[in-house]
Amino acid sequence: MSADATIATAVFGVFMVLTVALGLLAVRGRGSGGGITEWSVGGRSLGTVFIWVLMAGEGYTSFSYLGAAGWGYNYGAPVLYVIAYMSCGYAIGYVVGPTLWAYARRHGLVTITDMVAHRYGRPWLGTAVAVLATVCLLPYIQLQITGMGVVVSTISYGAISLNWAYFIAFAVTTGFVVVSGLRGSAWVSVLKDVLVIGTLGFLAVYVPLHYFDGYGPFLDRVVAEKPDWLTFSGHGGSGLDGSWFVSTSLLNSLTVVIFPTTVAGYLGARNADALRRNAMLLPLYNVLLFVPMLLGMAAVFVVPGLTGAGSNLALFKLVVDSLPAWAVGLIGVAAALSSIVPMAVFMLVIGTMWGRSALGAVPALARRPDRQKTAAQIVVVASGVLALVMTYTAPNTLVRLSLISYEGMAQLVPMILLGLVWRRLTLWGAVSGLVTGGALVCALVFTEHDPVGGVNAGAVALGLNVAVALVVSWLGPKPVDARPDDEVLARDPGRDGSAGAVVGGGV
Repeated sequence: MSADATIATAVFGVFMVLTVALGLLAVRGRGSGGGITEWSVGGRSLGTVFIWVLMAGEGYTSFSYLGAAGWGYNYGAPVLYVIAYMSCGYAIGYVVGPTLWAYARRHGLVTITDMVAHRYGRPWLGTAVAVLATVCLLPYIQLQITGMGVVVSTISYGAISLNWAYFIAFAVTTGFVVVSGLRGSAWVSVLKDVLVIGTLGFLAVYVPLHYFDGYGPFLDRVVAEKPDWLTFSGHGGSGLDGSWFVSTSLLNSLTVVIFPTTVAGYLGARNADALRRNAMLLPLYNVLLFVPMLLGMAAVFVVPGLTGAGSNLALFKLVVDSLPAWAVGLIGVAAALSSIVPMAVFMLVIGTMWGRSALGAVPALARRPDRQKTAAQIVVVASGVLALVMTYTAPNTLVRLSLISYEGMAQLVPMILLGLVWRRLTLWGAVSGLVTGGALVCALVFTEHDPVGGVNAGAVALGLNVAVALVVSWLGPKPVDARPDDEVLARDPGRDGSAGAVVGGGV
């Protein structure tokens, strides 16, 4: 092993040990009590700072270091959709987050599967949504394992193989999330955010100065030599034009507020005002996303010719090429933690959904929160092992599923958001819309018809989903539900964090 590899690997190793220790310390003094609520949503006690770093951690994944730079390298301007949809999603979350928090708190719920089961009065529906969400989330676990593996192998100058790097990603994440749950993820997010802000702030200044003598010469060169990178649909005839940008930003901004990991962050809040403050602060974090995007474009001039998956290493090619080993190791740690934190929350959410909605329906578990927590912890390990094994043996299977993950989850928007504010959306209307939208997404994506006429396929499917849900609700069967609106519909929580008036009504 070379001296550079030894130094970078040592830096990485020290921080991985610190990560596990920090995650475990998060529950020190809390004992093993609290059941699944304490484990899965931090006992609903996280304040503004912890909610901010946790939800920023979910949004700032290994994609931010690898995919964002790769998109900037390959296409240019279309990658800005990430900033657009996340910023719009935070604005929507200002209203949706407190509403979901109040609904869950009022009824003792801890996942979106709990919410749909309660809203429509059908436990089997929660199980069905848990299955759908698991199919959509497993690819994200695999992608984080893969992303961290690539980062670790690169920053160790090849001294750590991809296979070992994949295992490290799984072991470190599982090591603390099984024990400390959401609270541990929040504590690790603090370390991650300090490193991410510091390293990206440094790179934002260093790379343009080192390679181009500043942003002025760099951007002048982009305008003169690579103008396609500054326009829609970007370089290479990608088809990612203005229509795709708008439809994708709109679809994703609606989806991100009901994404299971986002909802886990909502439900961990101490009060509704913490979520409102969080929604105002989170867009500040988005400024950091410009850095890997711009540096990906800078890499076009410094390391031209990267193709395929190699383009995702555009940022790290610049780092390894020009920085000392200790700095490479530190930047690698920041990128690795950007995989570990969201992966921990993905695994946690899958475990919680199954522990509550699927396995929790078993009579022996239904009345025992402690057993639900144990079942959820077992599922956490199982989901991580499954993603790890498939990373080794059949990576393309989950990669293909990842194509429909966000667009598939988008089909839950009417069932959750519309259903919680409009009583007349019936069980069969919501289910019919979900099935129709999900089928159309799969058909369009897997036959390579995404986008459709320049419009995101998920947006097209969501439009049909809503139409079918409304028609079936108006014309189809109307299951009898004697519960009052106050029991079924969401409330708009007051400024003091307490639940206020019911949002919607009707019979």
